[in-house]
Amino acid sequence: MRVSFLSTTPSLVSLVPVSDPSLNSPSIAATRYLTRPVAIRCSNNNTQSVDVCGEYGFHRRDVLKCIGASVGMELLASSGSWVEMASAADLIQRRQRSEFLSSIKETLAKAMKGNPDLIPSMLTLALNDAMTYDKATKSGGSNGSIRFSSELSRPENKGLAAAMSLLDEAKKEIDSYSKGGPISYADLIQYAAQAAVKSTFLAAAIRKCGGNEDKGRTLYAAYGSMGLV
Repeated sequence: MRVSFLSTTPSLVSLVPVSDPSLNSPSIAATRYLTRPVAIRCSNNNTQSVDVCGEYGFHRRDVLKCIGASVGMELLASSGSWVEMASAADLIQRRQRSEFLSSIKETLAKAMKGNPDLIPSMLTLALNDAMTYDKATKSGGSNGSIRFSSELSRPENKGLAAAMSLLDEAKKEIDSYSKGGPISYADLIQYAAQAAVKSTFLAAAIRKCGGNEDKGRTLYAAYGSMGLV
């Protein structure tokens, strides 16, 4: 079975400019290109035959190459919008994570400010939770397991129950505004230790500024712990 069709597409091999005497105006380009009819026959076997009307012509694979190039250029042109959408989504996620982390730190800082006597216990809580790591079995570590009574009741963790209770209350508040699910105890305990360290240096900066909280915060923001020397 053979399929034949007639194409009047201009030849892709050679475009011959022809002067048009009807265009006498110097402001108009008096050049046009000839269109040549081409007959292409497609067969159902591996061979192909091309009948060209005239001197110039092109093969079927040339047509397919042109179509493929056009499709490829269109895909490249449209891919830019997808990249922009992906970048925008990534920026939104980063901003949401940053805002959530700031809210966590603010909640923990408020808890530390209201219970400054528990700051040493909070640091010990995070340290003892991390020291359960076993290198041989690759188990334990900062996984929040210290919250269980089996670990919290051990002699080295004596006096840490109050700090753990404070974190339980802070976790309820954090989970109430979390959009990505509840925060894990492993993360919460380590964030609490960071907040405890910051509260310690911030309190020292405020004392160095004569009790002026605004000046103390400015000193800490500008120099951190180095401003306390």
